[in-house]
Amino acid sequence: MAYVFDPIETPTVTVAGTDRRFPVRRIFCIGRNYAEHAREMGGDPDREPPFFFTKPADAVVESGAEIRFPKITKDLHHEVELVVAIGKKGENILASAAKKHIFGYAVGIDLTRRDLQKFAKEKGRPWDSGKAFDQSAPCSVITPASELADIESAKIWLTVNDEIRQSATIADLVWSIEEVIAALSEAFILMPGDLIYTGTPAGVGPLSPGDHITGHVDGLAPIDVTLTP
Repeated sequence: MAYVFDPIETPTVTVAGTDRRFPVRRIFCIGRNYAEHAREMGGDPDREPPFFFTKPADAVVESGAEIRFPKITKDLHHEVELVVAIGKKGENILASAAKKHIFGYAVGIDLTRRDLQKFAKEKGRPWDSGKAFDQSAPCSVITPASELADIESAKIWLTVNDEIRQSATIADLVWSIEEVIAALSEAFILMPGDLIYTGTPAGVGPLSPGDHITGHVDGLAPIDVTLTP
């Protein structure tokens, strides 16, 4: 088969403890999935059903990377998240069966051009300019689910220049990991290679060039990136 130009390489993420890599197919993100974050963004966690947005697969950035401060924003924000890596195809998945579709877990940061997202919201437009830009989805090494005993009770936190900005536990999710997978699979056929960013705790805030950002979840390798001008 001849192409008019060379196709891009499939974005991949390292799998912990092996020389294998996880090929990324799509990135799904859920909005406002921690109650306090929903409130700080003006939402009501008791009334809003889960909703999703996407990022391109090549927005993935691995730990240790330097990320260029993104264009056309004056208000870049950090959002630390537990990432679920899908390893088995499924649609209309029952929450009780959702874990069978999980390959592993990682720590992610949903970088957000908050000013562009806010403008899009006010105009009733899609969030792509605020969410789906280059290098907007840092993701740590993926740890296979079989190596984790109890991800639901794990702590999740983020530091900027060694100062804690966000802190919660995975148990604080409004919609559990299994419920997120079930809801997403009603709208999309989930496929091996899909990553799901499961929501961020309260405490999101601005970043500046030169900032060193580290995201953590107990039992997982951290995600560690630095912003450059």
